[in-house]
Amino acid sequence: MKKTLDFDPILRQIGDALGSAISLEEGVAESMRIINAALPYFSWVGVYWLDDQNNELYLGPYIGARTEHTRIKIGRGVCGTAVAENANQLIEDVRQLDNYIACNLDVRSEIVVLIRDHQGRIIGQIDADGHEVGAFDEKDEAFLEKVAGLISSAAET
Repeated sequence: MKKTLDFDPILRQIGDALGSAISLEEGVAESMRIINAALPYFSWVGVYWLDDQNNELYLGPYIGARTEHTRIKIGRGVCGTAVAENANQLIEDVRQLDNYIACNLDVRSEIVVLIRDHQGRIIGQIDADGHEVGAFDEKDEAFLEKVAGLISSAAET
């Protein structure tokens, strides 16, 4: 079913939310709500912002189960690995990872897409969990890359 999803209406809603928000955090929070409502296989979705000075990510707006992972060191877990490797992460089964940081015992798959500024520097990332093995695919990654671009544009205005 999800393979035939049309992401364009969701992207328009996110663009509108970011464009009309009073603050970036409010716009990102609404964007996460939109994703969660439109794509139920995204059981948790949020943004981590990069704190270069402390070599860590800190949790921004998210929708889903509460997490104690509000700060993640670069190189640790899927989120920290994405920054360390300067690459998105598409993990079919988190139980196969040695450095996985378990947020919730129901999580089986994870996707992390980097948010970059106009110069290509990482400023954050979109992180999503799924309760099924293989919940995410390349279409989800392409969709989240577009969302990341919208967030980046909003951050620069």
